[in-house]
Amino acid sequence: MLSFHSCGCCRVSTSTAFHFQFRTLPSSSLFFYATSYKFRSTTASAGSGFTGGSDSDGDRKLNFSGVRLEEAVDSAIGSAKLRLDSWISSRINGISRARVQSSIKSGLVHVNGRVVDKASFNVKAGDQIKCTIAELQKLRAVPENIPLDIVYEDEHVLVINKPAHMVVHPAPGNTSGTLVNGILHHFNLPNVEFSKDESLSDTEDSDDEVNSYGSMTSSYEGSHSILSMSSIRPGIVHRLDKGTSGLLVVAKDEHSHMKLSEQFKQRTIKRVYVSLTAGVPTPVSGRVEVPVGRDLNNRLRMTAVAGPANSRNARHAASRYRVIEILAGGSCSLVEWKLETGRTHQIRAHAKYLGVPLLGDEVYGGTKSMVLSLLRPRTPISLHGKIVQMVSRLDRPCLHALTLGFQHPYTGEQVHFSCEPPVDFDEILSQLRRIGSENVSFSKRSNF
Repeated sequence: MLSFHSCGCCRVSTSTAFHFQFRTLPSSSLFFYATSYKFRSTTASAGSGFTGGSDSDGDRKLNFSGVRLEEAVDSAIGSAKLRLDSWISSRINGISRARVQSSIKSGLVHVNGRVVDKASFNVKAGDQIKCTIAELQKLRAVPENIPLDIVYEDEHVLVINKPAHMVVHPAPGNTSGTLVNGILHHFNLPNVEFSKDESLSDTEDSDDEVNSYGSMTSSYEGSHSILSMSSIRPGIVHRLDKGTSGLLVVAKDEHSHMKLSEQFKQRTIKRVYVSLTAGVPTPVSGRVEVPVGRDLNNRLRMTAVAGPANSRNARHAASRYRVIEILAGGSCSLVEWKLETGRTHQIRAHAKYLGVPLLGDEVYGGTKSMVLSLLRPRTPISLHGKIVQMVSRLDRPCLHALTLGFQHPYTGEQVHFSCEPPVDFDEILSQLRRIGSENVSFSKRSNF
C-alpha cells in the first residue's frame, strides 16, 4: 500500500552520486526573458511602431500591439461555414482567438461596413472585414512576502512545491498572491508591468503546459541591468493549475530557460502526478491518447474527444495512468498519472474521458453531490455524517504533482525531486481508507 504522510517533506536525488545543497542567491540572479509579438496580414496598417519587412512567404510582419486588418474573405472557403473569430485568428500570426473575441465584443470589427459583435458570426467568401485588435491590457506584479516552499535552489534553477489555490502568474482580477509575486520578493526584485498574453486569457493556469508569459515592462527607476530591457519575461518554464499542488521548476537565466523549455518540448521531462478519482478506471492501468481542445460551449474548460469531432481545435495529448489503490469499496481510487504531453487541464480532461473525474473537480464532473452519491450506498449509515463532512471540505481537484525529473541545464545530471501530497489530500485519502472494507492495493512498481 502506498502511504502518504502530511509531514511536507521533499527529497532530491540524482542518477549519480552528484548531490545538491540549498543555497540563497543575490537579487540579480532571477532571469527575465525578452519577448515580442509578430503579426501577419495581407493588408494591414498601423500607426507609429510599424516595422516593415518580409518573411519567406512574403507576408509583412508587425511587431506591436493594436494591429488593424482590412481584407476580403478568400473565395477558397467556398460554401463552408467559418466563424468570424477563427478567420481573423488565421490572418494574424501569433494571436489567440480569445484576444480576437475580445476585440469583436468591443465593437472593433466590421463586416461589409457593419459592426459585428458576435464571435460566432459566420463569414462567407467575398465579405469585407475591417478589424482593429484591442491593445493588450496592462497588469502589474508587485513583490509580496509570500512564503515559498523551496525544494531546491542553485544558481540556475529553482524548484518549488506550489500549494493548492496559488495561481502561478498574475491575471486580470487576480494580480496578487501569485507565485510570480512571491518570486519577485524572494529575489528582492522591483515591480514589473506586463501585458496580458493571449495564451493566458482563456484560463489562468494549466496542467504542466509549457509557459508562454505576457510581455513585461519594469516600473523600477533604478539601475538593475537585469530589468533594463523594455520587454521582459520571468523564466517560469511551465505552469500548474490553481487547484493543483506540487512541484514546479523556474529558470533563473537564459541558458536554463532555453534548455528546460527544450526538454518540455521534446517530452523528456519526467512528471508523475497522483489523484483521487470518483470511481475506478477500466482497465486499472493503461494509456489515454485522445486530443484535448477548448470546449466550444465553455472557454474555461477543455474537452477530450476522440475522432474528427474535436480535430479542429484540439492538440495531441497522451497520458499513462495506473490505479494504486481502490478505495471505499470501489467508489473511489488513488491513481498515478504520467504525462507524455502537457496540455491545458490534460489529466482532468482525460480522467473525465475515462469516466472517473477527480474528486472536487467541479468543472469536470467531480462535484460534491456526485461524490456523495457514490459513497453513500457503500457506507454504513452511522458514517454518513462523516462522509458529508469530508465531502464538504473538497474545495479543489484532488491532484498533486508528485515527482519532477529533468536534466540539469548546466551540469547535465539527471535530477529528480519528489514531494508528498499536502494535508488536505492526505486527510481525504485517510477518510476514504476508513470507509470501505474492500480496499485493494496494487504494486507500487510502475509499469509505465
